[in-house]
Amino acid sequence: MSITVTLPDGKPLELADGATGADAAAAIGAGLARAALAVQVSSGIGDGSAGADGQATPGELRDLARPLPDGASIAIVTNKSGDAALSLIRHDAAHVLATAVLQLYPGVKISIGPSIENGFYYDFEFPDGVSISEADFAAIEEHMRAHIKSAEPFERVDIPVAEARERFVAEAQDYKVELIDDLVAAADANHPLDTVSLYTNGPFTDLCRGPHAPSTASVGAFKLQSVAGAYWRGDSTRTMLTRIYGTAFFSKQDLEDYLERLEQALARDHRKIGRELGLFFFSELSPGSPFWTPAGMVIWNGLTELWRAENRKRGYREVSTPILYDAELWKQSGHWEKYRDNMYFTEVEERPMGLKPMNCPAHIQIYKEQRRSYRELPIRYSEAGLVHRHEPSGVLHGLLRVRHITQDDAHIFCTEEQVQDEVVQCLRFGFSIYALFGFQVRLELSTRPDQRIGSDELWDRAEGALEGALRAEGLQFDINAGDGAFYGPKIDLHMTDSIGRSWQLGTVQLDYSMPERFDLKYTGADNAEHRPVMIHRALLGSFERFIGILIEHYAGELPLWLAPVQAIVLTVSDRVRAYAESVLAELTARGIRAELDDRDESIGRKVREAELKKIPFMLVVGGREADEQTVSVREHGAQRAAQDGSGSGQASDGAQTLSLDAFQALLEAAGGRIPVG
Repeated sequence: MSITVTLPDGKPLELADGATGADAAAAIGAGLARAALAVQVSSGIGDGSAGADGQATPGELRDLARPLPDGASIAIVTNKSGDAALSLIRHDAAHVLATAVLQLYPGVKISIGPSIENGFYYDFEFPDGVSISEADFAAIEEHMRAHIKSAEPFERVDIPVAEARERFVAEAQDYKVELIDDLVAAADANHPLDTVSLYTNGPFTDLCRGPHAPSTASVGAFKLQSVAGAYWRGDSTRTMLTRIYGTAFFSKQDLEDYLERLEQALARDHRKIGRELGLFFFSELSPGSPFWTPAGMVIWNGLTELWRAENRKRGYREVSTPILYDAELWKQSGHWEKYRDNMYFTEVEERPMGLKPMNCPAHIQIYKEQRRSYRELPIRYSEAGLVHRHEPSGVLHGLLRVRHITQDDAHIFCTEEQVQDEVVQCLRFGFSIYALFGFQVRLELSTRPDQRIGSDELWDRAEGALEGALRAEGLQFDINAGDGAFYGPKIDLHMTDSIGRSWQLGTVQLDYSMPERFDLKYTGADNAEHRPVMIHRALLGSFERFIGILIEHYAGELPLWLAPVQAIVLTVSDRVRAYAESVLAELTARGIRAELDDRDESIGRKVREAELKKIPFMLVVGGREADEQTVSVREHGAQRAAQDGSGSGQASDGAQTLSLDAFQALLEAAGGRIPVG
């Protein structure tokens, strides 16, 4: 007997019955067989075994040693297979970490150890009196290297549930026992859980769904990075475990490149730069909610002015809506059912009320306030809308993950015939905004999630409309299956920053469900009532997060039009203080954001401190400048540029003597004004 599988190029491959992924790789070629790590199976019948999450593993990635199902489409995974291959060896590395920790710390209890974006972790409960810090990493890494060098095979065995439970009870591995019990509880009569899969490498055996590479040797290079606390199952009433984070790559060079990028990211951390430049701070009095200083508000207001002007140009009308609503509104919108765990509630005069996590139901109330005609459509509302979402304290991260969120929100109410054009206009709007910052945009069409509202017919229509708009514009896009909003599919706009990190910024969401839930109507040309379509649109995402991304993208050296201080006047001596004050007054009158440093310090120190503050222009005034009514202009970083050979041919210190009129022209030519049309 034989089976047939289909290769990525569409060609069939006939194999003996019971053939494995390794057999398939060998049949294709000896070189591929040596390089193979796993096999991607995109169709076929599973074997019914289950791992630590209780799900069978017929699809996606499989061990090379597992039999292939007849009729499957397969692809052999090697170290050239990108994220799938990296995720595989990072999972391997997590098991190697657990192996080393169990050897070094007898009595430790193990819980889970997945691969994650950029690395892996494993959670442990150490015996009383034992605590782990980064100082212990060297010893753990030494043991890990020994297991990797030994090329220990990852061997899978599928055993009866009761046998697996008995094994982990005997080993006092309580967390594994609980995981097995949960798998049993989650099973039903139609899908009974008969077996679970265990993986062994060297002396270590773990409850694991897999897959794994053939051996530990596939982990070419790794590094342990940090230690953190993590509640078991994310429940603050459960045991606090010790989580050890690490990363792994196929080569030492890839690891070194990643660590270098990580250093750059740490140097650009918006929390660090925001503190150094005095832009914002956080307080435990209001966790997850930034306090903006006057300097930070310059950035905020600059973006708000840009947002307001660009919306106005495109026919949006600005609105403002409350933040607190009767809970019945959230039940009608669907947020109560799908989102209430992330909402804040209170009671006002015995009425349950909720702070809005989204602006859409509020904008719907404005639409419903009066009868609407087809002649009014499309109606475009915009709002810098303040919303609140309960993010667990453990995931709060500076401006990038907050509870107090100001969205650059907009909602468009339009006819079916207007949908494609409105979606296209939203995308073009986004492209124009991102072009101001030099962002290259990548598009992603996110389709229906498992938990959603609305009929399949509505979802078919909505997904088709968004895809049609993308194709009509000739835009390339990726499909992100299952990641749509609960009320509709969406197009997400991603950018890559100056050190190669991807950020999701804007979103355009098409919604047929909300107009139906709120019984929205307009009178058509036929004098009959019709249902409008709703488009949800945000381009910055949120002001808080966008500013955090900007700070990291520019390493704090923001575009001139957003710089909190555009120029600082530096005195050479006390005798020119009066002239320096007049220069400051004139700059302020011209709308230039300026400060004065007239301290009794050397000019060298003043320049250095201004450089550290990342102030774009330093205007030095001494006796000659006072006599000539000029300023000596130094640009931030110009002296450094002259020293490394990238200067513009000015004096070696990067300074040039200018009148205030000439300096204003220089500043405006450099982009000192908000770039609105």
